[in-house]
Amino acid sequence: MFSVGIDAGSVATKGVLFNGKVVETVIIPTGWSPKSASEEVFKTLLKNAGIEKDAVKKIIGTGYGRISMDFVDKVVTEITCHAKGAHFLKKETRTILDIGGQDSKVISLDQDGNVIDFLMNDKCAAGTGRFLQVMINLLGEEIEKIDILADGAVPESITSMCTVFAESEVISLLANGASKESIAAGIIQSIANRAAALLSKINVSDQVAFTGGVAKSNVVKKAIEQKITKPIYRAQDSQTVGALGAAVVGWNIINR
Repeated sequence: MFSVGIDAGSVATKGVLFNGKVVETVIIPTGWSPKSASEEVFKTLLKNAGIEKDAVKKIIGTGYGRISMDFVDKVVTEITCHAKGAHFLKKETRTILDIGGQDSKVISLDQDGNVIDFLMNDKCAAGTGRFLQVMINLLGEEIEKIDILADGAVPESITSMCTVFAESEVISLLANGASKESIAAGIIQSIANRAAALLSKINVSDQVAFTGGVAKSNVVKKAIEQKITKPIYRAQDSQTVGALGAAVVGWNIINR
């Protein structure tokens, strides 16, 4: 008996097959159709685990593309799912910072993983995964190399709160001879500043979990830790925390 959680994000669609523990995970690009990506994730989970569809008793959808999932049993907000996923991985978690492809969010939890408070930055791409991708592409580099590029470099100041204006700043810095390394470090500092500002608006505990694709960067994690002067916990696969939370919600329904 299994539950499945599927998180259709703006950049990637993630899936988790769950039976009280994580059995399988899948991550694929969302592309133009969250519905198609979600269906592919579900089929891949079943194939990889070698199980039939009937073995899955609950399918829970989340993420911005959740409304398109006409094959799921229930849709749940990504706020709730990130809370449940982070709490499952580390019961002491009381604060979550999630930086996704198109938005950032901070969430406060109680001891049972229920949401107490949350705040989203979904009106502007600044400080998100999309922001990081655009900025690194301007440098002619791959986003996977961000840590190698920025680690140990003295950051240039990038002050614009808008992705478009920040792009102009980066172009000007390059034209004035600034190094790619220092600009990359400045981009990361800009993300850390925005994350710290968002976290300052809620009650931050000493148990902060960092989720989302941007959390894969060790340099980003370190920069945010320095800003908030607190250690940050990061799951081994930070991208699948929302999908895991959706699977946990499904599992809890099965076992009521």
